[in-house]
Amino acid sequence: MRCARKDGTRVPSHARLARGWKRTAAICLAGMALACTSIAANPLLSQPAPVAAKADSGPKGRETGLKVPRFVSLRSREARMRVGPSLDYGIAWIYRVPGLPLEITAEYGNWRQVRDSDGVSGWMHRALLSSNRTAIVGPWLLAHVPLRDGPSSSARKLASLTPRVRVAISDCDGSWCKVDVTGHDLDGFVRQSALWGVYPNETIK
Repeated sequence: MRCARKDGTRVPSHARLARGWKRTAAICLAGMALACTSIAANPLLSQPAPVAAKADSGPKGRETGLKVPRFVSLRSREARMRVGPSLDYGIAWIYRVPGLPLEITAEYGNWRQVRDSDGVSGWMHRALLSSNRTAIVGPWLLAHVPLRDGPSSSARKLASLTPRVRVAISDCDGSWCKVDVTGHDLDGFVRQSALWGVYPNETIK
């Protein structure tokens, strides 16, 4: 059985007393420093960018008829990821980050196979998931991402977001997303291609 640290997303139980890997996601305002949001990462796993998908094409879920894959977010303050679609299966991970974006890749009864931004996959009960759209700044990026006051590369820069900073999505036009930065009174526009939690060219209203 594996469980999450209080200060991160997840960690295997056998390493509970060991020193874990941790990445710090921070928002850096010009001339100002904001508090940092820590999100644990598994450095041994790949960090894939989202694959482009058309909103009205592709396979549908066997239970809901909704598009698969699709992004959702974590509803619960504590969510168990299991190795199979039943309570009879063992717990692989425990997540303690409400609002974390996840990608549904399959459906079976009341269970959804989900994948996180590190590529970790398992099954969660649908009650643990929300249709509210969130995202994180792409873990694959090597540079900070500008948060701007308009959907244009020439718009004024409000802040620089480091990889894994979590945001709530208001809307996306296929190129830019209007977002609220989680944990901070800050909103603006981010290039859609810089986010994990929304597909390239996807529109959200």
